[in-house]
Amino acid sequence: MIDLTKLATEQRNPATMNLDTFTPLQIAESMNREDQHAVEAVRAVLPQVATAISWAADALSCGGRIIYLGAGTSGRLGVLDAVECPPTFGVSYDTVVGLIAGGDHAFVKAEEGAEDRAEGGEEDLRAHSLVKDDLVIGLAASGRTPYVLGGLRYASSVGSRTVAIACNRGSEIGAVADLAIEPATGPEVLSGSTRLKAGTAQKLILNMISTGAMTGIGKVYENLMVDVKQSNEKLVTRAQNIVMEACGCSREQAEKALGSAGGSVKLAIVMLLLGCSAEEAGSALSKAHGHVRQAVGRA
Repeated sequence: MIDLTKLATEQRNPATMNLDTFTPLQIAESMNREDQHAVEAVRAVLPQVATAISWAADALSCGGRIIYLGAGTSGRLGVLDAVECPPTFGVSYDTVVGLIAGGDHAFVKAEEGAEDRAEGGEEDLRAHSLVKDDLVIGLAASGRTPYVLGGLRYASSVGSRTVAIACNRGSEIGAVADLAIEPATGPEVLSGSTRLKAGTAQKLILNMISTGAMTGIGKVYENLMVDVKQSNEKLVTRAQNIVMEACGCSREQAEKALGSAGGSVKLAIVMLLLGCSAEEAGSALSKAHGHVRQAVGRA
């Protein structure tokens, strides 16, 4: 029998012992106060998050992937971050991968028993042809999920760098990973419901890792998404707006440049800023390894 009571995330929160008597406003106020602890807990581990960002950028730079591995809420958060990367940063769906215990259908219908199979994590990574250049990030609020433990151990045997994100200090997954990120979020408003502030802390960290890594490989200029894909009407307008913001040009000029650039926001920006052709802009970007700032010679 696993003694979960020793985990801070499983303990009862003294501030909400009478949660069932709270008014709706009191519930909202209590949860808002506790959410502040999630932000504070993440702030305490920012140096570790920064290392994970560097490792993630390194993996992508050499053709590797970022692979999230988790069960339940933690697994869903990894999948959520992964699927947002292609439309936001213009990468393929194979670049950032979210694996959840029980398979894709577990995202919408809980497969609680799947997390207990340590071999499941290894099987899923094998099925995705894990290689040394990939970065594997295991997520488990408790820090002890067998599915994640098994996956991290297998990743280490392949030679992949590994990161563990848990919400309890001294976690089991942290002990087997190359890097442990352990924001101590403490007891939940609703005892043991780690979809709450523990989940919030994990989401905050994933936001930082993916955004930081993509920035590191040139998917961002200033604070603009310069590799956004124009897959719907909203994104077509957003692409034009990004070019306008970056270049200080009119919508007509942005639209024309995007047409000449084959829809590439990044290419259109370099064309306008350098006053050159698409071919010349492409050459400048290639020499700058995809970084707009370096391509246009701005400090």
